[in-house]
Amino acid sequence: MADLTDLGVAAIRDGVRAGTFSATDVAEAFNAQVARARTLNAFLVETPDHALAAAKAADDARAKGEDLKPLAGVPIGMKDLFCTKGVASTAASHILEGFKPEYESTVSQNLWDAGAGMLGKLNMDQFAMGSSNETSYFGNVISPWRRSDGGNAPLAPGGSSGGSSAAIAARLCPAATGTDTGGSIRQPAAFTGISGIKPTYGRCSRWGVVAFASSLDQAGPMARDVRDCAIMLEAMAGFDAKDSTSLQLDVPKWEAGLNASLKGKRIGIPKEYCVDGMPAEIEALWQRGIDWVKDAGAEVVEVSLPHTKYALPAYYIIAPAEASSNLARYDGVRYGLRDLPHGANLQEMYAATRAEGFGAEVKRRILIGTYVLSAGFYDAYFTQASKVRTLIARDFDEAWKSCDLLLTPTAPSAAFALGEKSADPIAMYLNDVFTVPSSLAGLPAMSVPGGLDKQGLPLGLQVIGKALDEQGVLNAGLAIEERAGFTARPDRWW
Repeated sequence: MADLTDLGVAAIRDGVRAGTFSATDVAEAFNAQVARARTLNAFLVETPDHALAAAKAADDARAKGEDLKPLAGVPIGMKDLFCTKGVASTAASHILEGFKPEYESTVSQNLWDAGAGMLGKLNMDQFAMGSSNETSYFGNVISPWRRSDGGNAPLAPGGSSGGSSAAIAARLCPAATGTDTGGSIRQPAAFTGISGIKPTYGRCSRWGVVAFASSLDQAGPMARDVRDCAIMLEAMAGFDAKDSTSLQLDVPKWEAGLNASLKGKRIGIPKEYCVDGMPAEIEALWQRGIDWVKDAGAEVVEVSLPHTKYALPAYYIIAPAEASSNLARYDGVRYGLRDLPHGANLQEMYAATRAEGFGAEVKRRILIGTYVLSAGFYDAYFTQASKVRTLIARDFDEAWKSCDLLLTPTAPSAAFALGEKSADPIAMYLNDVFTVPSSLAGLPAMSVPGGLDKQGLPLGLQVIGKALDEQGVLNAGLAIEERAGFTARPDRWW
């Protein structure tokens, strides 16, 4: 039998149900793998007892002949943006260091109710602000991938869900939760050769998820393949009365509905996504993706999304503005870090706490957000960006008149070295050029690995769908996955 840590969600679930191996064996194998790979800095907190307790419950239920829960026997990683009762939940920030919530986020509770166990809390960019996992107060996550040209530079696993992507690619967990504000599930998935889906805004509850930009944040799964993402998303999604943006809809049976045939589907290729300076390898991968969806039976059509070029500027006004508002609650009064210099008054405590607790990128976005929300600039910046957001959503609505799904690259490059772009915020922000538009429109979108670049690093293809059409996105992802035949994995060096 293959190493248990080589198995994905579906294989573990089915193996436990069949009695091929026990859930406890699986939990122990992954717990050991997590402990062996601390060099990657993917986990901030390890919770082996949580994983073992869930495994024991699954094994006991099977021994009694009871029906097993959907994720019985499956241990997962939990991004540190999700509050977990009694377990440190810091959003990778010094200002929340040591914070242990007295409550469970809705998404994590849904997963525990489905039988999953938690291997630990995963590292991330601080408050989900970043594209390389270099802004974490607790240190960089290192991608398990290395360039094949002999260079040994540590590579970025993408961000902000870089701990999730690195852990899955390194076989430290079969799946993990992520959050996506402007591409933070899809871009790290592309960088590490895994799959990840951002569902329609409102599919998964935001309650108990540390807020970055409330109108954009959306939880979603990351896993080895499309089927595993579908299984995870079924467990994560659902209406939550505690979240005013939660959609009051039944959760579809996405796994049962998987179908790699795209016969009768029209796949749109947005001409505006062919950006200046796009590497030839990305263009070639995109063309292969077009050939694959044609082979699956789809008709390919060119579409136009004319306001795409304004998406990044609009996003980097709206997201920091919402972050400025959301992060005002971290002031040293109620929880988290408190920096109280001798003789300081309340305002001085606020300033000292926030100066000490927030990292440079978080401060940058708070300052930008506060500026664009200020009395003299609100209409000039935030109002205009909101209007652009509406135009971008209308572009998608117009495109759906001639196609059912869109196919684009996920990221404009393969993984870059840690430190390579950190001195240039604009270069870092450009990593989101292909993922931001669908986030602004609240649409489901997924990244699937399509191949390797000339240095042996993964490249991803992105499928974007209509609102609530996660099934269409998953099916197109499956069609690409089957034809790409991506089986590459990083050589173990850690």
